[in-house]
Amino acid sequence: MVSVGERLSRARERAFIGREEELGRFEAAMDGDPQAPFAFYLYGPGGIGKSTLLRSLADQARATGRPLLELDGRFVSRDPADFERAAAPFLDVAGAVLFVDSFEHCQWLESWLWQRFLPRAADGALAVLAGRLAPQAQWTADPAWAGLLHVRELEPFSEEQCRSLLAAARLRPEWRERVLRFAGGNPLALSLAAAAGPTGWSSEEMWTPSADVLRTLLAGLIGEVPTAAHRRALEVAAQAHATSEELLHAVLPEEDAHVLFAWLRDLPFMETTSRGLYPHDAARETLAADLRWRAPNAFVAMRRRLAEEYLRLLREAPEERVWTVTDELFYLFREGKTVARLRTWSREDEVHDCPLHPDDIDAVLRMAEESEGSASADLVRYWVRRQPQAFSVYRLVSTGETVAFTARLALPAPPDPQDLATDPVVAAAWEYTNATAPVGPGEHIGISRFSIYPERYQVPSRVIDLSSSRAQAESARARGRAYGFAVFRDAETWAERVKGTLSDTGARPRVGAYTYGLFGVDWRQVPVETWLGRFMSAPDVPAEPGPSAVSRAEFGQAVREALAHWRDPATFAACALMRARLAADLIDPAEELRALLRQAVDDLARDPRGVRARDALTASYFSGAPTQEAAARRLSLPYGTYRRHLRQGLDLLCEALWQQESHGTR
Repeated sequence: MVSVGERLSRARERAFIGREEELGRFEAAMDGDPQAPFAFYLYGPGGIGKSTLLRSLADQARATGRPLLELDGRFVSRDPADFERAAAPFLDVAGAVLFVDSFEHCQWLESWLWQRFLPRAADGALAVLAGRLAPQAQWTADPAWAGLLHVRELEPFSEEQCRSLLAAARLRPEWRERVLRFAGGNPLALSLAAAAGPTGWSSEEMWTPSADVLRTLLAGLIGEVPTAAHRRALEVAAQAHATSEELLHAVLPEEDAHVLFAWLRDLPFMETTSRGLYPHDAARETLAADLRWRAPNAFVAMRRRLAEEYLRLLREAPEERVWTVTDELFYLFREGKTVARLRTWSREDEVHDCPLHPDDIDAVLRMAEESEGSASADLVRYWVRRQPQAFSVYRLVSTGETVAFTARLALPAPPDPQDLATDPVVAAAWEYTNATAPVGPGEHIGISRFSIYPERYQVPSRVIDLSSSRAQAESARARGRAYGFAVFRDAETWAERVKGTLSDTGARPRVGAYTYGLFGVDWRQVPVETWLGRFMSAPDVPAEPGPSAVSRAEFGQAVREALAHWRDPATFAACALMRARLAADLIDPAEELRALLRQAVDDLARDPRGVRARDALTASYFSGAPTQEAAARRLSLPYGTYRRHLRQGLDLLCEALWQQESHGTR
């Protein structure tokens, strides 16, 4: 008869996927290969499969008759003598194999292990340690250990391995894509989601796991969270595209951002990028889904705090940083239908953009001809000569290969006759402006003239994401930009994608064998911040009822925009708040609405609790302070305290004005 242990071992062997390199190296070590390592150190985030791999290696060792010692770091005391007693056969019995799982819970033993314990191993013994943290650098760099120690960070499963696991779990094909999107290659998330099946998933459009599955995932992926402040820092990282210490300070001003950022950085499921910390997909989605289920109002509040900070950066950040802000803002609202139609955050084609270099021109012309024909390539050549600074090339992060290029032209009024005669698309843009709202002296139009990525031609991609973000940031900062235009060859498809964000001009200019659709927005009528607000309608942020023509969230955004432009009467006159009921029937709407805003801020001080909120709003928007940091200095307040008063003031002001808006009173 076959024992239960043998049956379990065989079942695990049949279900085991991947990790061929570790299995092979361990087998060679057991066979006595003199080149094989003596100690194995495996690490990676929770749920990545460390314990599963250790069980497989243990089954492999057990099958050869080797004596096994299996310890769990969670139950190891701080006294090295206790560890040595528990693992004594490793020092005395030839061929013994020591396994230590959850080593992060006894990491304090690491130096002692390398220096005092492992060198005394019995003949033919092997050691396997597995934990969430990487080993200390001095041991991986020590030449004495170079041939004896094998260190491996376990990676998420490949897409092929994920599909194999889900197929083996007999999950229905129609559910597999949803599980794959959520799990991000994390074996624990995949296994739990597959085991739960449809009954473990909510019926919401977002397809998040049920509360039971979430609890298990959080315990496995995240582990223990020290305090409520650390939990809030995790919730920031779950929603923000990338989390910097500066961002933590801005949205959690009452907390010690330096300490929280250091803690986040050390978490095993966090990646460090040039723009901040980026959690592994399964950890991010689990945290976000847990907060959405556990505290939906807190989820929305955190999202709004982040959106407010991104909009502030759009106005105030240095030019070299500002182009990333719209990308991060769109990521925050990626679940909204409008954003989902237009953008993608796939990391499979992660690219970065660079200014055009003369050495890039041949590749750019080749890509243009390949994708749009020789007539388009001739126009690329023309614009490279006229506006080389308008071009960006995109290189794969993984290889450095140039794979795409874009061109964002800035064309002042009046149009250049040579441009009109040469480029039918540019001519169509100027014809449209003349027929609708002409561009005046000192103004210009912006046009994303080329977006060519041969591998993913004019379908949502990271190239289009990054180019759009840069174009929108430029529009927010540029002086005198009247229109923004985008050009797409598949006009009908893109007309549906950009609905509600860009207007179809109806123009279909022809270049060579192809016709193109021209889509635009008049930035004089719709300021960029208001335009970005159209994307901030996530399915979990319901509009509040009321007789106003706008939702409570839209109204609040309009108030913030109006405050930002209060000192610029011309820009203020075009803001969204001018279309609210507050401005109805005013004789001089712009001037009277500016006065109403100022009075509403002053009225906050009628309540003693609103005095500091009034002062923060006045310093920020009416005093001429160039930045929020400068406003804080004027008030002689620490920046975190100032931000708290400002946020309270904005909330109180928006609520007071909303009461006037919804009830039709002033």
